[in-house]
Amino acid sequence: MPSIHRRHFMTALGGAIALGAGGVTLARALMGPAPVPPAAVFAENGVAIRGADPVAYFTEGRAVIGSAEYALDWQGAEWHFASAANRDAFRADPLAYAPQYGGFCAWAVAAKAELYSTQPTNWAIVDGKLYLNFNDDIQARWSTDIPGFIAAADRNWADIGAGGRG
Repeated sequence: MPSIHRRHFMTALGGAIALGAGGVTLARALMGPAPVPPAAVFAENGVAIRGADPVAYFTEGRAVIGSAEYALDWQGAEWHFASAANRDAFRADPLAYAPQYGGFCAWAVAAKAELYSTQPTNWAIVDGKLYLNFNDDIQARWSTDIPGFIAAADRNWADIGAGGRG
């Protein structure tokens, strides 16, 4: 299945050039002083992925903020959906819609083996799986080697995610 990216190629290229040789230093500055505490799912105030509807990424091709009216508890967090139909689709097959790495930043899981927050607007669907990232700059960096970052994140997730400390 082809990759779907929120940003155009030139945005990704520009971000990669901007990060360039100082990428690690700039990424640390952008990502803050410390990772978030270990957890199975990225949630603020108990709400997963900042209230974004994970099903909408697949059905609408964009980030859509859900509603507590259509909430569902899963993996220790409350997930919000834009409709009862999306909630029910998620309930029937959560692994088909839930973001990889518990909704934590895919780049940080791969490159730093640490858990960082994400923004709903920094996303990609790759081979039928949803990936979220910290911000525009990190999304651009992640886009420079998606297969390599996914492979590294898959290896790291067993140690830092729900299968490890989380």
